[in-house]
Amino acid sequence: MKIHESLLPLADEVQNSLTEVFRGFDRTAEINTCRVMEAFQEERVAEGCFAGTTGYGYDDLGRDTLDRIYARVFGAEAALVRLGLVNGTHALTCALFGLLGPGDLLLSVTGAPYDTLRTAIGISGEAHGSLAFYGVRYAQVELAADGGPDYEAVKEACTQLKPRAVLIQRSRGYADRRALTVHEIGELAKTVKEVSPSTAVMVDNCYGEFCETLEPTMVGADLMAGSLIKNPGGGLAPAGGYIAGRKEYVENASYRLTSPGVGGECGATFGQNRLLFQGFFMAPHVTAQALKTAAFCAGMLERLGYDTSPGSDEVRPDIIQMINLRTPENLQRFCRGIQHGSPVDSYVSPEPWAMPGYDCEVIMAAGAFVQGSSIELSCDGPLREPYTAYLQGGITYESGKLGVLTALTEMLDGK
Repeated sequence: MKIHESLLPLADEVQNSLTEVFRGFDRTAEINTCRVMEAFQEERVAEGCFAGTTGYGYDDLGRDTLDRIYARVFGAEAALVRLGLVNGTHALTCALFGLLGPGDLLLSVTGAPYDTLRTAIGISGEAHGSLAFYGVRYAQVELAADGGPDYEAVKEACTQLKPRAVLIQRSRGYADRRALTVHEIGELAKTVKEVSPSTAVMVDNCYGEFCETLEPTMVGADLMAGSLIKNPGGGLAPAGGYIAGRKEYVENASYRLTSPGVGGECGATFGQNRLLFQGFFMAPHVTAQALKTAAFCAGMLERLGYDTSPGSDEVRPDIIQMINLRTPENLQRFCRGIQHGSPVDSYVSPEPWAMPGYDCEVIMAAGAFVQGSSIELSCDGPLREPYTAYLQGGITYESGKLGVLTALTEMLDGK
């Protein structure tokens, strides 16, 4: 690997300055691992859980056991963990269709949702099959000036509109905002329920699992969803997503995934259960590795004069690191460096392209064992001002650190 010699002493300085920050990540991982271990033991995980099914997938012991484990770990009544959920947007869309019907109002209380979810909802143009197409209405409340929830505006909107469901996006997506803490999500849920008790609170939990010792469904969220090729898959899950929360809402979402009357009773696992179990077992530790990688990246870029969010020593409610790289050339060089510092497809140089669901070209770097895996080191960003890179993942801190140094080398050599 090619790493600029001038970066090495700086890397040592940054790493030493983050000792206490890293210890905090390790403490969180230990608490979360304990919760996962207890769930595995309480649900009596055994070799038989790893056998897969084919065809309809009836009576899949592993699949049903894993559903209960996710529910236990996330403090939920029920969970649906399925390979057939093709990404986070699919899991979120199934959950929303399970909550909403024609004429119902969905209120986003964290501003506009992530790009691909806007298409699913139908607020980025009338997309056939979107929620809007089926008569679901939409409104949103912007975040406060400090990037956190605007509780008073949320309270007023819920009092007046009485929405069927409220959507909270935990992570930043491609927006210049910070991620929300679980405490803030709990306060939002409390604010909503005080004035509109029948409103369901749903959380887009992508990128946030195991970053803290609590999850949204432990603090008042009725439903949450995410992707298995992000945090909860632990870098091992080959595909899939999850939905967790109140039993009736999870069941309704399962009807959208398959069909009414079938729900979660079907869905073959094709011998992949072992990876799903093992990945979830590894997830707290792997998430901590990703957080360390992000903090190191922030520390390096800060010392080189770039703006980062969160800062290297700030609270991290998700695994995403935002870096304002100022020019399209810097963004492309940094992403190419991440690709060249990856274990898979390191010889490839990514180029910007018109990615479905986005309104501008996007460059994506991900030399991952699982295609598109965000828990493995990756970096992407839209080719629009201020040319921000969004770095996430790193299944080991050591490889993540090397990837960041390779990306910085690419930037320095390109000047």
